[in-house]
Amino acid sequence: MGYRRQGRELALQTLYLQDACDLSLEIALKTSMGDGVTDSVKDFAVHLVNGVLQKKDEIDTIIRRYTQNWDIQRMATVDRNILRIATYEILSDPETPVSVVIDEAIEISKLYSTEDSSKFVNGILDKVKQERPAT
Repeated sequence: MGYRRQGRELALQTLYLQDACDLSLEIALKTSMGDGVTDSVKDFAVHLVNGVLQKKDEIDTIIRRYTQNWDIQRMATVDRNILRIATYEILSDPETPVSVVIDEAIEISKLYSTEDSSKFVNGILDKVKQERPAT
């Protein structure tokens, strides 16, 4: 598994701990990072976590736009944070192809959530991709 996939998973774990358990960012990062995580994985995870937290309102507004009749706070915490991470990457990391971002989000949702969640994540991100700024 590549360092970016590992970073996405660590970012998900960190955001989940902060969102579901109301942990501080410092404690959530320390808890999810553990020992044996390479610097490149940590750096990418921290990049994603900080980006999501800095743009959370903008990201949530975009997600709400494409989740008709779904209150973002009623979504499963895992799914909500997978969508936030992928939306952040789509908006802010133009060097990563949208198809890669969506595929990674789907695979991570299969790993940490349900098969139905992967379909939900795919459907929402397929709409979110049109938000990517032109390069």
